[in-house]
Amino acid sequence: MSEVHERIRVLLVDDQELFRRGVSMVLSADPTLDLIEVNGGDEALTQVAENPPDVVLLDVRMPGRSGVEICGAIKATSPTTGIIMLTASDEESDLYESIKSGASGYLLKDGSTYDQVAEAVRLVASGQSLISPTMATKLLEEFVQISKGPAPSASLTARELQVLRLVARGQSNREIAGELYISENTVKNHIRNILEKLQMKSRMEAAMYAVRSKLVDDL
Repeated sequence: MSEVHERIRVLLVDDQELFRRGVSMVLSADPTLDLIEVNGGDEALTQVAENPPDVVLLDVRMPGRSGVEICGAIKATSPTTGIIMLTASDEESDLYESIKSGASGYLLKDGSTYDQVAEAVRLVASGQSLISPTMATKLLEEFVQISKGPAPSASLTARELQVLRLVARGQSNREIAGELYISENTVKNHIRNILEKLQMKSRMEAAMYAVRSKLVDDL
């Protein structure tokens, strides 16, 4: 008997029709993905309110409200939705503001293939983020300068610290559950508590905090 897997609900938000159509062709052909595409932030927020997606692919630069602003609004409406920012430039300010707004990762349009976009969607849907510990370390100094400042890790329980260290190593919820012999739902609850205690919006931001606070010795 074959297992029946729930399809990943994906919302693609981009005002550049050529890029949007290219991504749409690849994602629509994937039987594990259920795609909706819109060309603006207001439409995206309506979709999220009506039927929260698992993952949003969101253009950073759009007419009207910016992608970063829309990112924050999406997380406020649907905290469990993973958001991947799409950008045509590698400006660090966009990356930092996206992380602070709750993005789970970012992709350069010019440096990513359509297949890589599909793989990124699956990674974020599984609970991973699109930033490696190495990249987190490289961005650390600049990130600290614009962040809200260090949050107290003393308020985290021993188990929450374990989970945070594994998040910083780039492990998915499933991998963390397997290593700690707990359920994926329990991992999700721990991550939710970690973000609330540290006053952060995404696991990526929490991972960077863990590196900055030297909670992960081998990174």
